[in-house]
This record gives sequence, structure tokens and C-alpha cells, in this order.
Amino acid sequence: MNQNEIDHNGNFLEGEEPAAPRPKPLRKLVRIDKSQPAGGSAQPGRMTPPSQEYHGLHEAPPSGEYHGLHEAPPSSGQEYHGKYEAAPSASYRGKYEADPVLEPVQDHRAFTSDDQAPEQPQYYENNGDEYDGKVELVQAVNKGSAKDVIIKIAAIAASLFIIGALILNMPIFVDRKTQDNVSLIYLIKHWQPLNKEGELSSNTMELNVDTSAVENDYTDGLDLPQLIEGQYSVLLLGFDEDVFNTDVMWILQFDIGHGKLNILQIPRDCCLPDYTTSVTKKFNSIYFMGDPTIQPPIQRVVNAVQENFGIPIDAYVTTVCTDIVDMVNIIGGIPMHLDNEIVYEADKIIPSGDIVLNGEQAEWFIRFRREWLTGDIGRMQNQRRFMAAAMQKLLSIVKDEGRVKLYSYLKQIYDNEYVYTDLSLDSMAKVADFASTLSMDSVTVNMVPGEGAMFYAADGNEYDVYSVHKQATIDMLNKYYRPYQLPMTPYDTSIVELITDYEYTGYDDTSATLDELEDSTEPVRDPNKKQ
Repeated sequence: MNQNEIDHNGNFLEGEEPAAPRPKPLRKLVRIDKSQPAGGSAQPGRMTPPSQEYHGLHEAPPSGEYHGLHEAPPSSGQEYHGKYEAAPSASYRGKYEADPVLEPVQDHRAFTSDDQAPEQPQYYENNGDEYDGKVELVQAVNKGSAKDVIIKIAAIAASLFIIGALILNMPIFVDRKTQDNVSLIYLIKHWQPLNKEGELSSNTMELNVDTSAVENDYTDGLDLPQLIEGQYSVLLLGFDEDVFNTDVMWILQFDIGHGKLNILQIPRDCCLPDYTTSVTKKFNSIYFMGDPTIQPPIQRVVNAVQENFGIPIDAYVTTVCTDIVDMVNIIGGIPMHLDNEIVYEADKIIPSGDIVLNGEQAEWFIRFRREWLTGDIGRMQNQRRFMAAAMQKLLSIVKDEGRVKLYSYLKQIYDNEYVYTDLSLDSMAKVADFASTLSMDSVTVNMVPGEGAMFYAADGNEYDVYSVHKQATIDMLNKYYRPYQLPMTPYDTSIVELITDYEYTGYDDTSATLDELEDSTEPVRDPNKKQ
């Protein structure tokens, strides 16, 4: 083996020196014939481009330009924009649009600047039937959204109501009267915005409750701040135009347990020597001329009533006689029948017959006294007639216009402060509601029994006064004004009699219902004083 021989693996045989590598033979080259022109018949090689330019697998064949697999075929002659576009014969814009043959339906929805209206009208019809499509979807969403909003608002409102109710009923305030922790609701119900006279002091009189008539668990159902369960007594004072003397003094005792109202008239000339510094010692001077150490002044009158007549006073109402004008006008006047005309002053005349007293005429009527034979007692008799007519008017309001209308009138009187009272808003509403259920024959009016007398004052002068008949007064009080108290005795009252040898007993029993007073005649006139 010569030196150039190798084994079958290409290795030199052992012991032999490798010879210089043998050069590989060159590939046989083909000479290009440059004499052939371009595009001739010469056969190109495998990688040689054809005679026309070719750009790839997905390009169109040489016969026409081709731009991709998903483009329209060259033969269509129409522009093709994708798999989901309409056929070349018509513009197609989505699966929810109408067939090309249908008429367009104008879309009236408003578009914002960010949501521009389509350039072409959209179609919402299909097969000849109206199809709301997108609009129905929007409406359904809107209905659902509106329902959700209403539910959320209701839930929020209910939550706020519950939270508000809890706050209003939480005992987080202090009642300055009782020093108890109370809620805001309690304060509102017991608010006394017209308490301009001042607070009444705690009761110091002996109530002497009759336990056989009022048991410990007895309730009359009105839940009023009462001294004695079953009754509620209000002191009513009407001041003269100078707001000094009290010309009207009534005690209104609402007997809730028996469904009655008893009214006690106290004559302005009633003589109570121990309760006023006035030389006349008349009841009507107690407010301003009573014991100066007793405050407020209304308390002086309350003490005189409780200690002489044994009626526990729960609340008070004060007014000025001139304010009666506005109060009567608010309710539309008081219908009455007058037997004769009343000449209050030369230019202030109330005609006779069936009339409706306006505010001014009502004031003249209840204050007139000059021509009555019995003076102030005659005026009180006329005030009873007015009281009956006023009660009938209020009952007619409830019957014809409803209690709500009556309460609206009372609210106007309250808002204009024609009265001062320590009645709370809640108590006033309860008392008014009870009064509206009364009938004319369930209201009884009495006057303190007594007679006219002469009082010899410390100044050396004599004054006409009204002397109380003590035993007749006690009997009347026990019959009408102490339904839940033990009977009064002469030792339970501070009444002082000026006359013990009575000359006149005609006023010892003046009891009458409003039903009876409605048809009563005027007091007897003094022929010497008639104008």
C-alpha cells in the first residue's frame, strides 16, 4: 500500500505518514451564453424568477394582482374587506342589520360627542316585523336600572327613617322640670312655646283623692300631666284692654272619665280679703296686686282658686279681651239671636235679631254691663249665652268641615299668640280632641254662689263687692267639681263671708247646660240706665 492509502474509515494506515491532502475537483461550470436576449427561450434555473415578477405564495397569479387569502377573488371586481362583510352586491354592516331590500328606520337616539351617530341609517326591522333589537336591550337595561335605583332609594330612606327614629327616641336630653333623661320626641311633645306667664309651682294643696273613685291603676286614656287622674282643670283669665285687671275668670274642668265639661264662673267683684293688696279686695286684682313674694303672678291666682274652691289647676290660658276680635274672625263669626240691640258706645251698636257676631261685636257683647240691672252678674249671664253660641259654632265646624279644619283654626290662634298658656303642643291637641267629642248637654256652667254686698275698705270708703255664700259654694263644688276627690268641708276652704244673714239666694244654684243656655234670654235691663 502506498503512502496515500487509507482505511475504510478514512484514517491513515498505522505506520504510514500522511501525505498532503488531495485537492477536491471543481464543480463543472456552465458557461452562460450572453448572446441570448432577456425573456428568450432559454430555460431558467430552479431559483430563477419567471419572466414576470412574483412576490410570494399568497399573491395573485401573473394574470391579476392578488393581495391575500381572505381578499375577494380577482374575478369579482369588488373590494372585499373581510370575512363578515356583505357580499359585493350590497353594503353589509352587521348581523343585526336588515336585508338590503328593507327600508331604513331612523334612529332617534341622541349621541354625545364621544358617541357619534352613524353615517348611515341603521336597520332594526326583519322580515317585515318591527324588531327593536338594540333599542329593546337598552330599554330593558334602563328599566332594570330604574328599578334598582328605586330599591336602593327605598332602602336608604328606610334606613334613615329607622336611624332617625332611634335618635329621636334616645334619652339623650335632660328635662329641666324633672331632671330626667328624655328623648327629643318627648321634648317636642312637651314643648310650651306660649308659656309666657311662667311655670306653675308644684302643687301644695291637699288633693284628698277618693280612692273608691280613682284606684291606683286607673287611667282615663288621654295620658295628660294631671294632678288627679280622670280630670284636667284649666284656669282661663281674660284681661281688660289695659292688661291689668281680669274681667273674665273661668275654670274649665274636663271630666274625662265621665265625658263631661264643667265650667265655673268666678265674679270679678268676688271679695277675697286675704289674697290682694287692693283696697277693694276683689278677685280681679289678685294677678297684679296679690302677694308680691309669690311669682309668677299667675301663680297667685292659681293659689287663690285652689285654696278657696278646692279645684287643683293643671294648666292656665290667658288672653286679652281685644284679642277676642281676631279669634272670632278666624272662625268666621258667632251666630246668635239678640232680643234687643246693644249699644256698647254711641258708635258701637249690635243690632237685634238673628245675626253673626264679628270679632268687634263679640268683644262688645261679652264686655257690656252698663244697662244690666245686676251689673257684672248680668254681664256674666250674657257671657254664658256667648259661650253656648261659641260652643255650637265649634261643633258645627267639626261636623261640617272636620276636626282638621278646627285644628287649623286653633293653630292660627296659637301661631299668632292670641293666648298665653303652659299647655304643651301635645296636651293642647289632646284636650281639643276631647272637647270636640262633647255635646251641648254634656257641658255645664255654674257661677260661684253669693250676693252683692258693701265692703268697708281701709281707706274709709265703701265698695260694691260680691260676697260668697260659703256652704252653697261647698255644696256646688262637691256636686260638679270634685268627682274624684273626697267631699269638701268648711275646714278645707279659705272662703270669707262678708254676709252671714243672706238677703238674696238667687245665685246659689245657677247650674245650666249649654243646650239650655242657647235658648236663654238676655239679662234684665235697668230702665233708669237705658240710653
